[in-house]
Amino acid sequence: MDLRDNERKVLLALKNSGGRATVDRLSDASGLAHASIMRAALSLESKNLIRIRERKITRVSLNEEGKLYFERGLPERRLADVLIKMGGEALISDALRSASIEVENAAIALGWLARKGWAKIDQREQKIKLLKKPEMGADERLISMLGASGTLIVEELDEELKEAFRILRGRKIVEAREETLREMELTEDGWSLLERGIEIIEEVTQLTPELIITGKWREKKLVKYNIEAPAPQVWPGKKHPYLRFLDEMREKLVALGFKEMNGPIVEMNFFNCDGLYMPQDHPAREIHDIYLVKEPEYGDLTPYRRFLEQVKETHECGWKTGSRGWGYTFSLLMAARLILRSHTTAVSVRTLISKDLEIPGKYFAIARCYRPELVDRTHLSEFNQVEGIVVGEDLTLRDLLGILERFAIDIAGADRVRFKPDYFPFTEPSVELSAYKKGYGWMEFGGSGIFRPEVTLPLGIDVPVLAWGLGVDRLFMMKAGINDIRYLFTHDLEWLRKKEMI
Repeated sequence: MDLRDNERKVLLALKNSGGRATVDRLSDASGLAHASIMRAALSLESKNLIRIRERKITRVSLNEEGKLYFERGLPERRLADVLIKMGGEALISDALRSASIEVENAAIALGWLARKGWAKIDQREQKIKLLKKPEMGADERLISMLGASGTLIVEELDEELKEAFRILRGRKIVEAREETLREMELTEDGWSLLERGIEIIEEVTQLTPELIITGKWREKKLVKYNIEAPAPQVWPGKKHPYLRFLDEMREKLVALGFKEMNGPIVEMNFFNCDGLYMPQDHPAREIHDIYLVKEPEYGDLTPYRRFLEQVKETHECGWKTGSRGWGYTFSLLMAARLILRSHTTAVSVRTLISKDLEIPGKYFAIARCYRPELVDRTHLSEFNQVEGIVVGEDLTLRDLLGILERFAIDIAGADRVRFKPDYFPFTEPSVELSAYKKGYGWMEFGGSGIFRPEVTLPLGIDVPVLAWGLGVDRLFMMKAGINDIRYLFTHDLEWLRKKEMI
């Protein structure tokens, strides 16, 4: 059989190790680096000469505190040794002082001394009495073993030492990390080949001028290039799966005739709330909890004076909308307050007052938003939304539902959608969208509706405006089969490398 130099060395090292060994042991025996051993092992496995086994292990070692205890002993041990010298009984303060136990460790030493049954604490007389001569326990044995060897594998410990590991980890004396342990094992074919005999032959991968001039090339074996040899996996850089999804969604919306709209992350209350007929002194504004910008506090609304006055009158008395308004005194200062955008509908307001607005027209935005949410598997305080508006004559709720259904099925990969009435201060009627995917279940995506006249007329729009704002993070979760929104920002390289295009 045609074997490379490193493959022969690995086989001989395995034979000398009894037919089975870890990569570390093979490295010590053969003098090869870990990477060289793994390349040779993959080739040998493909030839059915060895088997590669992998198992997860927990490797434990002492932390800085644990190393200190290895040198000086556990606090309770030092305290017990002092008690023996003091006749078996002493004042707590005297014993602690004699054992050189700091105040912050006093409770630990006393607690474990009593827990191990070594001594009795008399809180009334502030005395401590030794009950028996302390014997070395499993926890102290494990500390001693770790101090001598550096690290140990938890799975290879006996049950008593495993329990000691759990206790020491709870006391924050040891550190543990998960590792993958790889072992090589000779197969019957491998043993058979070794019985027939193999020898180490020095090989060269290329001819050098020195080999040619000296004629030593005649003594060397040239390595044949094996096009079937397994090559190491290479992971080239690529775009994050979620960013790819956003780009693809952007392309689909553009293909449907939508134009992209943009707006600032640091926004004024006027665009985020006031222009959407969300009252300044009403609980309705609490629908969108908001981050306030500390400095500067206020923006400049001068360029929007005409719209500001019309929105102000609409809030106070209804202006020309046919509404009675909210009936309060509108604060221009509050309207200028700077905040972090809490929803992408703020971008829609900016678009509706833009001189570039086309009627009829379709617009969308994919934007980062911020709310002081409690983070859980479906909520983040920083998230993305996809916002859309359709402006034109004779638009109805049926048109809106059709857009949302197509969006959920084509972009999120949903099997079914459902709608239910909802409430937003700026739309009427208002609809909540939920979608279902087999194997994933139902998920709420966001809200939609038709902008109220109290929103559109003060902004100079006298035709219907369909509006929807959906949690694009959740759209990706459904399509990618992710159950925890926090996984969108994972550092799991295995998932990032192997996640297929969606």
